[in-house]
Amino acid sequence: MSLSKVPTYNLKVVLQETNIKPDTLRAWERRYGLPKPKRTQGRHRLYSEHDIAVIKWLIVRQQEGMSISRAIRLWRNLEETGQNPLDGMHPPLTTQLNQNNGITVPTSVNEVGGSVAGSTISDLRQRWIDGCLRYDELVADSALTQAFALYPADMVCLEVLQKGLAHIGELWFYNKATVQQEHFASALAMRRLNTLVTAAPPPNRPGKIIVACPADEHHVFAPLFLTLMLRYKGWETIYLGANVPREYLETTIASTKPDLIVMTAQQLHSAASLFQVAEFLHQEGISLAYGGRIFSLTPALRGRIAGHFLGEQLDTAVPTIANILSKRPSAPGHEPIAQKYPIARRHFRQRQAAIEAEVWRVLQQEDFPYEHITNANMHLSRDISAALTLGSVSFLGSEVAWTETLLLNYDMPPDLLHRYLDVYRDAARVMMQSEGAPIIEWLQCVTGTSEAPCD
Repeated sequence: MSLSKVPTYNLKVVLQETNIKPDTLRAWERRYGLPKPKRTQGRHRLYSEHDIAVIKWLIVRQQEGMSISRAIRLWRNLEETGQNPLDGMHPPLTTQLNQNNGITVPTSVNEVGGSVAGSTISDLRQRWIDGCLRYDELVADSALTQAFALYPADMVCLEVLQKGLAHIGELWFYNKATVQQEHFASALAMRRLNTLVTAAPPPNRPGKIIVACPADEHHVFAPLFLTLMLRYKGWETIYLGANVPREYLETTIASTKPDLIVMTAQQLHSAASLFQVAEFLHQEGISLAYGGRIFSLTPALRGRIAGHFLGEQLDTAVPTIANILSKRPSAPGHEPIAQKYPIARRHFRQRQAAIEAEVWRVLQQEDFPYEHITNANMHLSRDISAALTLGSVSFLGSEVAWTETLLLNYDMPPDLLHRYLDVYRDAARVMMQSEGAPIIEWLQCVTGTSEAPCD
């Protein structure tokens, strides 16, 4: 948007066109230097079209609930990043002849950015998503810069980054976005979070926290966000990142002596890794707080983890952690696991190669695509082992539904997955003995061949 910066209009015109109070306008000019009218020889203010647009832009920001200081800060941030805050207005600036003064000026506040494109948190999120999907780093970073100027950091992280990543992840899940687009967005989000974590103030309150992901968990947005929020709250927070095996965590605990361990798991197999960590921490008397997608998707899993559940939403996790550190409640133990499940897991691991070899033999005769067998074997064997570790094959239900949709990304239609499960069931019946009964019973249920009632 190109507006004249020639000083033309007196204060009376500005007041008529903006409805601003003269005392308010003078305060803005005195305190913030915005707008910047010129002076006549008689010291009277003269304003340009650009000055009038600036005033109306600031008024609109206030109408949206922003303080004037924050609106000024947003204006400065946009200018510092090479952007014109008046660009992208919707509807665009229009003018008409002002009959009273014989001059051309904008007609109303709404016409000068009644809504600035991208000013609401949902608009900024969409702009960030669009930039990521187009691999346009400049657009994505610009949306984040404006968001952080307008809104608190935790709101931007949750409403723009977390929800934006979730949306792109869903597009990928349904094969509407590429894995490259998902990785590009994740890299931008992690870079911004890491920058914020680095700039966080030093700790100023007692309590040391380790934040990490269990083995085989590579989704790090949630733990990195929690690290940021905990540091802003003043706690010393040690962030270990993704895929931390239990033995490595033990070494770190021994050297740092934390007051609390915080871990997140998003899938069934990483929840099984977390289960093993929780067992160790419980025996050592070290508090654990945990959360993640799988515990929201399958609430019964919470009873299997010896620790404090952080809740289903990230924005409630930090208050829960604060409560744990202040009140030091005893960590709940996990529900008992029937002995048949660890027995079945050991038996399955012994027979897994034979089962998969039989699956290969049968499906290759049917010209079943090689990559489909590989992907299905990997997902199913991993999740069976995890469900048995956690003490119930019923936990497999949500993961099979998830895997069915996921495998569409590999062009494996549901009918092929169903055929694969039929063959896997038959192979398991042949290769496994009575110790594998929980697995065979579940496979019969999921393929519709069970003679007994299914849970």
